[in-house]
Amino acid sequence: MLLLNYRTCQVFVLNKSQHLEPHIKESNHIRDLVFGFGDGLNTSLGIVAGVGGANSSADFIILAALVGMFTGAKAMAVQNYLAIKSQREILESEIKREEFEMEIYPEKERLEIEEIYRAKNFDDDLVKSVTDKITSDKKVWLKTMLTEELGLNLDIVGNPIRGALIMFVSFIIGGILPILPYLLSKTGLLPLQYSLWVAIAISLTASFLIGAKKAKLAKINWLKGGIEMSALGTGIALLGFGIGAELANANLLNY
Repeated sequence: MLLLNYRTCQVFVLNKSQHLEPHIKESNHIRDLVFGFGDGLNTSLGIVAGVGGANSSADFIILAALVGMFTGAKAMAVQNYLAIKSQREILESEIKREEFEMEIYPEKERLEIEEIYRAKNFDDDLVKSVTDKITSDKKVWLKTMLTEELGLNLDIVGNPIRGALIMFVSFIIGGILPILPYLLSKTGLLPLQYSLWVAIAISLTASFLIGAKKAKLAKINWLKGGIEMSALGTGIALLGFGIGAELANANLLNY
């Protein structure tokens, strides 16, 4: 069963089925990877299209895109680290508070356990038996109070450092794709005039794939998710190209 914790706007799994937790952990890592990749891709695509639309040199485009990619990756990694760290701190404070209440007000906490199982339509004898069993082990008691009463589970929040690294690396992987054609143009393998269109083609293809993956994670139609993500990428490319072209035509850029 899922429960929304309104302090963190995070959905946690109530511990009815212990085997669900690894799937949630894995899902969190995939989420960071998918969103990091998508953000990196769209960030670099917007820069490449914008600077490319201004008919800039390959060196200028590569420099602008790389700076945007690395600063964006750092910002996203820091944000993800702080978000996960904040979630863990909030949950840890709730755990300490619950431990304190169990120590100071054991009878009150025991009654709360009984109320939880009465709400599940357990009869009085079974409620007493279950409550006795749970409260005989403080670790089980604490875990039951956290998951059944508060809907909290520290295990599935994730590690902030790992989350930051996944976000950073996936952002870089996504962000480098629109830059590759310009790097190839520097080697002579691809004419510069085709670099922007190849970058857009690569980006839209990758956008479709990442959108389809996000849709599968959300258990919605993968084709719809892919098309939506591609449309977003197209919009970013057109907007960036249009801004770059207009600024160049207005002689507002000196490059």
